[in-house]
Amino acid sequence: MEPTIGKLAVLGGKPAFSEPLHVGRPNIGDRAHLQQRIEDILDRRWLTNNGPYVREFEQKICELIGVNHCVAMCNGTVALEIMTRAVGVTGQVVVPSFTFVATAHALQWQEISPLFCDVGRDSHNLDPNALEQLITPKTTGIIGVHLWGRACPVEALQEIADRRGLQLMFDASHAFHCSYRGRMIGGFGRAETLSFHATKFCNSFEGGAVVTNDGDLAEKMRLMRNFGFAGKDRVDHVGSNGKMSEVCAAMGLTSLESRESFLTTNRENYQRYRQHLSAIPGLTVMSYDEAETNNYHYVVVVVDAESAGLSRDQIVQVLERENVLARRYFTPGAHGMEPYRSHQPQARLVLPNTEWLAERVMVLPTGTGVSLEDVDRICAVIRLGVARSTDVIARLSGGD
Repeated sequence: MEPTIGKLAVLGGKPAFSEPLHVGRPNIGDRAHLQQRIEDILDRRWLTNNGPYVREFEQKICELIGVNHCVAMCNGTVALEIMTRAVGVTGQVVVPSFTFVATAHALQWQEISPLFCDVGRDSHNLDPNALEQLITPKTTGIIGVHLWGRACPVEALQEIADRRGLQLMFDASHAFHCSYRGRMIGGFGRAETLSFHATKFCNSFEGGAVVTNDGDLAEKMRLMRNFGFAGKDRVDHVGSNGKMSEVCAAMGLTSLESRESFLTTNRENYQRYRQHLSAIPGLTVMSYDEAETNNYHYVVVVVDAESAGLSRDQIVQVLERENVLARRYFTPGAHGMEPYRSHQPQARLVLPNTEWLAERVMVLPTGTGVSLEDVDRICAVIRLGVARSTDVIARLSGGD
């Protein structure tokens, strides 16, 4: 049962939370075990350069996902940059606009043009029909994003890639510990990137990885993440510094050990949100396929302003006054950010679903930093905000 909220903060009441409640507050895991690992790192004096913890982390990821190779990186964006460079795409690469801007930046940084494709209104993932219409003679690849941990239409994208001679890769930043048709995400396409940023389901403070079953590609990426060094004083490839440090790998291993606990908390929070929010007009909580493995790390709500009486942005404002920092993912879409807004000013014309979602989607706090009681209180705030929508709108617009 939801707690009673006496008066909304936006209407002059006391905030429901004394401290900010963030989306993506880090999951920590077993602190004692992490500290033991850090002490071991300090005793070894091996802080980076493919140390034992990095190698162990890579091996654990391979085992969990069921792939042959994992190349750990300092972060997910560098993983994207090195993956796309190693695969050899040029010219244009198709990506969704409804994603974190790093997916596009990783291409633009290498002077490859992201070709923004629309997504399905229900799936939030690449629409294969829309994708096929965008391909030009300059298009060399596709990067699908498994948004919210829900898999892209893998077979349809692979069929298009094979038929049109394109490289297919995936950004699986949201999708660690998620499956598609019973197979863990990570082994599709030429390669897939993972993110272990602090806000992710499992984190390594900062970190990322590329996973693949292509041994030659993995070897090339191992060279590229370490300046191209193939041995002492031997450089075999142009490269950068994309290595994961030992302390980050130690945190990554600690996170992996606690992943079932993280999953239990996420699932319970998600189910509680659905229980409460499904009864509120105009709010739809995105569903997950119960037949698949998922990390339940994203509580995604689509807001219909006409039915709810408040827009997504107005609900976010109400929550902010209560110290609940909900996020407007992904507004305005990568195509609405620079340099893409200037480079591709007409892109929005082929992105109707992206524009529709960017005005309606919000993500609510979850993870081990959020209790079921917190969820109850957040939902009570939303329920009261919708019930008092006329007063809320008046206050937000500057009325009395």
